[in-house]
Amino acid sequence: MTYEVIIPAAGQGKRMGLGKNKLFLELDRLPVFIHTLIVFENDPNCNGIWLVVSSDDKKEMNELVKKYAITKVIALIEGGTERQHSVYHAVKELSDDTIVLVHDAARPFIQTEQIARLTKVAVESGAAVLAVPIKDTIKKVDGDLVVETVERSSLWAIQTPQAFRVSILKEAHEKAIVDTYIGTDDASLVERLGQAVQIVEGNYDNIKLTTPEDLYFAEAIVAKRKENIADSNK
Repeated sequence: MTYEVIIPAAGQGKRMGLGKNKLFLELDRLPVFIHTLIVFENDPNCNGIWLVVSSDDKKEMNELVKKYAITKVIALIEGGTERQHSVYHAVKELSDDTIVLVHDAARPFIQTEQIARLTKVAVESGAAVLAVPIKDTIKKVDGDLVVETVERSSLWAIQTPQAFRVSILKEAHEKAIVDTYIGTDDASLVERLGQAVQIVEGNYDNIKLTTPEDLYFAEAIVAKRKENIADSNK
């Protein structure tokens, strides 16, 4: 199942506390966003990458794309004021009958097996998201007081990629523009159309690098994957 992917990379990464785009941080000697691009570069089902960037970062990101021989980047598109607007800048460039994935540049540990399962479901249903079951106890609070303990059996933590038929995602974004609605993710915009969004179980390694603490987990995942490769080569 072939697809194209939009990778928003225009955020400021303020929670990382760096004073620069966190995607330039090096992880195992490569910038974070290059790790992410390499996954799609090496996936034979990926027909192209739309990288959405800020005007300040565009030159440096373009240079790094060339340096690391990422050949599937169709264009570097300048982002908008919100992530949602950035995604739409790319969505409107796509053909309506295409399957498009939207994936956070700061999730470098996505795997092609998960992408393949997600894409297959999106082809069948029109909209699908990767997610993992919530493991922690979740409590609803008011101020600093617990109001209730939420039943977690039906709660999932949503990840990316999220996959859609382009015609559906375009309609969802255009309705959001008319309604001046800002959603938490692309799936939330699609849900407003009454379109069912299918859950595809993902992997707990598919973390988003948001705060400095996440880098410790990222380094552990890198080490674990290297160890698994070494064991498989014995």
